[in-house]
Amino acid sequence: MEPQANPEVTDTARHHDGPIETDAVIVGAGPVGLFQVFELGLLEIKAHVIDSLAYPGGQCIELYPDKPIYDIPAVPVCTGQELTDNLLKQIEPFGATFHLGQEVTVVSKRDDDRFDVETSKGTRFVTKTIFIAAGVGSFQPRTLKVDGIERFDGTQLFYRVKNPAQFAGKNLVIVGGGDSALDWALNFVQEGSHKAESVILVHRRDGFRAAPASVAKMRELCEAYEMQFIVGQVTGFDEADGRMTAVKVTGGDGVTRVVPMDMLLVFFGLSPKLGPIADWGLQIERKQLVVDTEKFETSVPGIFAVGDINTYPGKKKLILSGFHEAALAAFGAAPYIFPEKKIHLQYTTTSPKLHKVLGVETPVFD
Repeated sequence: MEPQANPEVTDTARHHDGPIETDAVIVGAGPVGLFQVFELGLLEIKAHVIDSLAYPGGQCIELYPDKPIYDIPAVPVCTGQELTDNLLKQIEPFGATFHLGQEVTVVSKRDDDRFDVETSKGTRFVTKTIFIAAGVGSFQPRTLKVDGIERFDGTQLFYRVKNPAQFAGKNLVIVGGGDSALDWALNFVQEGSHKAESVILVHRRDGFRAAPASVAKMRELCEAYEMQFIVGQVTGFDEADGRMTAVKVTGGDGVTRVVPMDMLLVFFGLSPKLGPIADWGLQIERKQLVVDTEKFETSVPGIFAVGDINTYPGKKKLILSGFHEAALAAFGAAPYIFPEKKIHLQYTTTSPKLHKVLGVETPVFD
């Protein structure tokens, strides 16, 4: 599914003379980064949000926009797209500025204890605080290691499905043994507008990492001759007139079979990479940022890390954990932004001040 554009969110990083001075920069526009906007907004801290993707939502949108999420408090079920849309609606009152399709390349401390931040597009900031909500860094698909096959990337070789309609009526070979491979194989076999002409699933062994129900359904469809499953690995390909016409699949028996196809979908998973974050002088443990559990501050004062990017004793990689971390990080950052101001905890239910910030009327209780 192609992520939906949200009319309330545009990349507002147009031309700007000199660096943008701000109180907070959030790196990452996934659910936790978006909720960080909300928690900062309640404290009257305006944020700029940077993300390498061209749209907000992070992993939720990039990896599973249509898959149900069941563990968001008070929301029995929602998709990644719905969660993102609701968070964007929730943060509307705070007027966050989004800088999309660019990643942070430089972070350095200034003599005045603020930070210089620069992105891959040359957007520059001077900020009092930084919130890293970058998931587990940037995701790169694990690629198929076959000489020369990379030239078909994006035309006949795909590592993710953004537009299912382009595979309709095609002869597909799908490689992998996880949920993505099984989910898309079942999707393209079964009746619907995206039904493929044929689907052949290839996996290096007969065991799978996917949901047992999906594996059972796949085997049922194979027995009904509606799709095929081959144990083996893609070791080569045939081409004619500049197009790939077949892949060569070598089985455990050492026999190589030629499998005709129109398109090849490979789901070997995504490899997280910290990227430039690794060079920012932060304490790192197993590709994650070490933080305290009082305010989720990193080893560099003024830089906070929330969500899957951080690590601490007992850490659980859940969206709801990231929401909690974002709340404490906002309070932890407030003294850097308002050093003379005492910050009091207020409740959105009863606080006239927060009602004003949120743009809602203070309710009158009998």
